[in-house]
Amino acid sequence: MKIAILAPVAWRTPPRHYGPWEQVASNLAEGLVEKGFDVTLFATGDSLTKGQLQFVVEKGYEEDRTQDAKVLECLHISNLMEQSASFDLIHNHFDFLPLTYSKLITTPMITTIHGFSSEKIVQVYQKYNNNSYYAAISDANRHPKLQYLGTVYNGLNTGHFSYNGHPEDYLLFFGRIHPDKGTAEAIRISKQSNRRLIIAGIIQDERYFKEEIEPLLNDDITFIGAAGPEKRDELIGKAYALLHPINFDEPFGLSVAEAMLCGTPVIAFNRGSMSELISDQVTGFLVKDVAEAAAMVEQIKGINRADCRDWAISKFSTEKMVEDYITLYHQILNF
Repeated sequence: MKIAILAPVAWRTPPRHYGPWEQVASNLAEGLVEKGFDVTLFATGDSLTKGQLQFVVEKGYEEDRTQDAKVLECLHISNLMEQSASFDLIHNHFDFLPLTYSKLITTPMITTIHGFSSEKIVQVYQKYNNNSYYAAISDANRHPKLQYLGTVYNGLNTGHFSYNGHPEDYLLFFGRIHPDKGTAEAIRISKQSNRRLIIAGIIQDERYFKEEIEPLLNDDITFIGAAGPEKRDELIGKAYALLHPINFDEPFGLSVAEAMLCGTPVIAFNRGSMSELISDQVTGFLVKDVAEAAAMVEQIKGINRADCRDWAISKFSTEKMVEDYITLYHQILNF
């Protein structure tokens, strides 16, 4: 089976630090190659894959800001669509824009919907509901107006995450510095629980960082910027717990799965997909607000870190994701 994987071109695939959609596209592509599939990854020219690589842009537009994002996206998507007849199946990880080609080509296309940036984009998905295939990354993120072939949780390379049964005493916030992700709430939780906090991630909202985060930084609340794979593994593995106090209905949350793969429990606001990712009171705690989160910090000592890793491996490994997508591919191609 010849499969085209369409990744975004904001970041390299796999990303150097941030880039969740690129990371999932990479994990899937490499997992399919391991299974013997003929895979072509459409991504940036500096991307890494054991399959074939197709590209029209050398670097992602978030890594080279001299480029026009829309121009790169148009060139990138059209490059695949003009070769679509060469593939048995296209797997789109690039949001709704590629759907606009789906009635102009004969190759079936499945789109993993990684989230809805706005309710306004749903009408595009609706238009192509009957001639394309959709996969959700969590049941919580299924839109009632859309039809789905199935839900497939994002999968991670478990070998990239080291189990640590003897953590240090700090709490960790790992994610975009943005109001949606709850960086300020994480600081409040750490203060109320009298624990050190390390904040790691890209600054996505400069005003928010300057006004609400930076003034609160001190010896006990530190910001270290973006962390690549090796630093991420060390940071997460040594953390007493990951704080994930989100202020939106998050479709998935890779850092939550990553933490549990290292054996690190998660305290998360119970929104979006969190009840699917976290086994409450087994791999962490689902809470409603800062006060409840702070109260649960002391209870983390009762969580078995080995159970966290076992749970994450069983649900969020690359191998499981690949097998689940292969099942959907067979349904599409009727064999």
